[in-house]
Amino acid sequence: MQHSAAPLRLKKDQERRLLAGHCWVYSNEVDTAATPLSGFEPGQTAEIISAQGRWLAHGYVNPNALICARVVSDQRAHPFNSALVLARLHAALALRNRLYSQPFYRLVYGESDGLPGLVVDRYGDLLAVQLGTAGMERERDWILTALEQVIRPRHIVLRNDASCRAIECLPQTIEWVLGSDPGSVELTEGAVRYQVLPSSGQKTGWFYDQADNRRYLTRFGTAARVLDVFCYLGAWGLQAAANGAKQVICVDSSAAALGQVEQIAQDNGVADRVAVQRGDAFDVLRQLRDHHAQFDLVILDPPALIKRRKDEHEGLQAYQRLNQLGLQLVAPGGLLVSSSCSYHLSRMEFVRTVQHAARRAHCTVQLLHSAGQSPDHPIHPAMPETDYLKTLVFSVVPGH
Repeated sequence: MQHSAAPLRLKKDQERRLLAGHCWVYSNEVDTAATPLSGFEPGQTAEIISAQGRWLAHGYVNPNALICARVVSDQRAHPFNSALVLARLHAALALRNRLYSQPFYRLVYGESDGLPGLVVDRYGDLLAVQLGTAGMERERDWILTALEQVIRPRHIVLRNDASCRAIECLPQTIEWVLGSDPGSVELTEGAVRYQVLPSSGQKTGWFYDQADNRRYLTRFGTAARVLDVFCYLGAWGLQAAANGAKQVICVDSSAAALGQVEQIAQDNGVADRVAVQRGDAFDVLRQLRDHHAQFDLVILDPPALIKRRKDEHEGLQAYQRLNQLGLQLVAPGGLLVSSSCSYHLSRMEFVRTVQHAARRAHCTVQLLHSAGQSPDHPIHPAMPETDYLKTLVFSVVPGH
């Protein structure tokens, strides 16, 4: 459905970020005397203009959110409509077809693919779709029709249970809008076949953003003893087992996830070398340290420990404690893989945090590799918010 676009006027000098290519407008940047936010319905399309009346962009508005408008197009001839959605989806698919030989990837990554508020993960002929904003929710019919036209999937599930929807004052639901729930979907990464649950797993069932980093880890050879913390479905640890590790311990707080790890290990013939341990990651790491356990490879891949800027101090301390505990378990000459998906933690601050942890753990480390998210999560150069994942590989130097 096409909606008429109302003007949204910015305050003086508030267009600089948009002119640089950024896609967000904050509520305190709007001239609410000229264009009251209360005059907009959630998700309503708008033409964003400067204080001087200069046309800037097509977007959509949510008067109830701090990010009150999101840019969809800075080309006046290309408003937010079904044709634009189709064009952006075709472009997103063409990019993934160049990057991947199999149809398992993030198909749409919000602002980076010109569709702010939309995330689509592809599992073969199944799409897991997240409508994260009022603007995308309002146009769900366009989006679903376009996805069916471009991808021809057999199943589509709306994973509208993400916390970002609460910020947009949207309900959190899971809904099958095409086909029925097939249960688990088989996904192959490296030498391991995984069973993924797109309708009930974390996020949309799988973390595609770390796929390249998991593959790269084989560059460092085979580790005999491996500890995979915050393992979820064992994406890191089971790869290590398939790569020849003699002992892998997968740690998570979710009994359901660990049950799946055991089943996947069985399916892949590595169950005799894989053990699971349920518990709080910090508690398990302390217990292992107190029992003088040692590993050739420790993997720390936690959820975001800094979700908001005001949580930065507390989150930094948590990252330092986590990495100190992890390093205390790495045998001399072994490796630590440490990740952060907290946007508010910069890459260099993360490196410094691990270095501080190493000093407290009385060891010396070398940074061997620093990486980010896989290319199906492309970074928008004007939006540092799209560059969130930091994955670091450290060697613990023996004899120091």
